[in-house]
Amino acid sequence: MTLRTRDSRTVDGARETPTAAPSGTRLALLLGPALVAGVAYLDPGNVASNMSAGARYGYLLVWVVVGANAIAWLVQYLSAKLGVVTGESLPSILGRRIRSRWLRRAYWLQAEAVAMATDVAEIVGGAIALNLLFGLPLLLGGAITGAVSLVLLALHGRGGARAFERVVIGLVAVIAIGFCAGVVVSPPSATGVLGGLVPRFEDAGSVLLAASVLGATVMPHAIYAHSALTRDRFGRVEGARLPRVLRATRIDVTVALAIAGTVNVAILVLAAATLQGVGGTETLEGAHAALRTALGPVVATLFAVGLLASGLASSSVGAYAGAEIMRGLLRVRIPLLLRRAVTLVPALAIVASGVEPTLALVISQVVLSFGIPFALIPLAVLTSRRAVMGASANCWWTTVLAVVAVALLSTLNVVLVVLLVSGG
Repeated sequence: MTLRTRDSRTVDGARETPTAAPSGTRLALLLGPALVAGVAYLDPGNVASNMSAGARYGYLLVWVVVGANAIAWLVQYLSAKLGVVTGESLPSILGRRIRSRWLRRAYWLQAEAVAMATDVAEIVGGAIALNLLFGLPLLLGGAITGAVSLVLLALHGRGGARAFERVVIGLVAVIAIGFCAGVVVSPPSATGVLGGLVPRFEDAGSVLLAASVLGATVMPHAIYAHSALTRDRFGRVEGARLPRVLRATRIDVTVALAIAGTVNVAILVLAAATLQGVGGTETLEGAHAALRTALGPVVATLFAVGLLASGLASSSVGAYAGAEIMRGLLRVRIPLLLRRAVTLVPALAIVASGVEPTLALVISQVVLSFGIPFALIPLAVLTSRRAVMGASANCWWTTVLAVVAVALLSTLNVVLVVLLVSGG
């Protein structure tokens, strides 16, 4: 079972003959990698964080979701551009440029921690969904979610990037329908949504949830994965074809983030309109029960189906990112099943430990938020260098925006730590 790439390499060491995309490919046919990477913004951690934010604070943190989505657009475009121009992924470039073995291993450890936190969210989310839909025990549901992610990865290895993209995009459609149905049935307050666009916090709890929302929206593993996805699809693009591919990439990222942002806002405002003040909605199971009571069984079932699709799709993309992180940074290729166990076993152990599932989801997103600077700073530096990117290097204002994004995200994390330590 292998993960193929367009540069004749695979995750576990097998090789394939590279194929070049036809020069006359229409613009629409170049779309897809961002929609796959965008699944990272629709994973169960997003659902838990946004549902918790809406149920607890109403429309207060709408601005965080919108702002995070805007930052995510810039981040994902830079990652995709890096893969298109260099024909390499961010982890593989860093693995080559970090000369110190120990520094490279240290960097890999934090990236691996991010991958594990990602898997916790995805496996737990899938397990909860299967429990809600079919009454399966959480541990069995988590194992099934992990197994399906392997099947989807096998599709990538045998059917190529396009087949993998089609399946994941189909799951994205299911996710969007499942999570937006409730907003159609119970529209939110327009005044409340507009008021939520004003940046502010209420207490330490709102800062914690804001960090969780950021970790769920601007996800480090999506930064690592997107450059690999464009590499798999296009290889290294040069000459007259490069501007067209970059234009398609911008459109691809815009469509993907528009979908992800709309769904994330819909989840938060659905909770704000329907669940605020309702007891027991601090968990996904409780939120599902409250939705059933307030909006009926159809909306509640669609919500659970969307959660399941979210867990299945995001788990496969997360595993893809984890494999790329290990191969690029450690310069080793291991069997996919063994690689999957590196992050799957800890996630299943958390499920088996009896930790409250929704709490595990929210905390996993906070862990992810601390991994953002480690991915975003190298990305901003590499894409600003002409030695790496040539004429496609970032213009000065793009670099400034990337620096501002790093500063904002890092500052929020520092404030979060101070508030939690002080008990504020």
